[in-house]
Amino acid sequence: MPDSNVEAPTDPHGLLAGELEKLWTGAEWVEGPLWLPESQSVRFSDIPNNRILEFDRASGETRVHRTDVEYTNGRILDLEGRVVQCSHGRRAVEREVNGEVEVLVDRWAGGRFNSPNDVVVASDGAIWFTDPPYGIQESGREGHPGEQKYGGCFVFRFDPASAVATPVITDMVHPNGLAFSPDESLLYVADTGGPKVRHIRVYDVATGEGRVFVEPSGTPDGFRVDTAGRIWTSSSGAVQVFAPDGELLLTLRVPEVVSNVCFGGPDGTELYLTGSTSLYRIRTTATAAGRPSH
Repeated sequence: MPDSNVEAPTDPHGLLAGELEKLWTGAEWVEGPLWLPESQSVRFSDIPNNRILEFDRASGETRVHRTDVEYTNGRILDLEGRVVQCSHGRRAVEREVNGEVEVLVDRWAGGRFNSPNDVVVASDGAIWFTDPPYGIQESGREGHPGEQKYGGCFVFRFDPASAVATPVITDMVHPNGLAFSPDESLLYVADTGGPKVRHIRVYDVATGEGRVFVEPSGTPDGFRVDTAGRIWTSSSGAVQVFAPDGELLLTLRVPEVVSNVCFGGPDGTELYLTGSTSLYRIRTTATAAGRPSH
């Protein structure tokens, strides 16, 4: 049902088509929402409780998908519709098919990863992911205690064909959420490195050159880009939407801290939000960029 504890947003650009709904609650810290078109459901993680949940759109019920999952976080579908996800506990990027998990990559020439956090798949099949240290720092809550092996926190590109991981962005403090522009010429990456580093950067994929794109009013964590190139980002207790030129278009207040978002629903216009202990939804007039998800 609609959540009555939030103020109605000012929406001059007509981006919203409904009210914010709380679909489920009962987690400690939810993350990594992904729309699964085959089952018409949303899969997401309750990281501290080390489990993966699924919300079924038809029934409105949420069930436990798997437990003892090694603190999974962000996830995405690959070109064949398989779930690719980040594992803090395994310090790896893995693929899950029918409940069976296969580690795709957990290290590169410089050493083991820190704790892969969020992931996207490009149209050529390459897997791009961020590698901040939260899983090895938040031991017992988001992963296992460990040490940083390569002395940084990079964004990597992994080629499944060659099984080679390559660092592609090395100038960020704690790279977190990421997403491509609709034509994949730009890569947006959130940096959550602390009070003075709390912004989204944008990189030219061809040249690797980057700059600060926007500084949301709250901490940007996970986000998605729609077909118009707008960025729908978590921003502490809100979701904010930015135009491709950086103009703030919308601030949607949420009763909890938002970690991530994804588009889904039969027509791809429903925005699902993972917010601290709960899963939320709001209908929009936008759809996610990239391959069809519905």
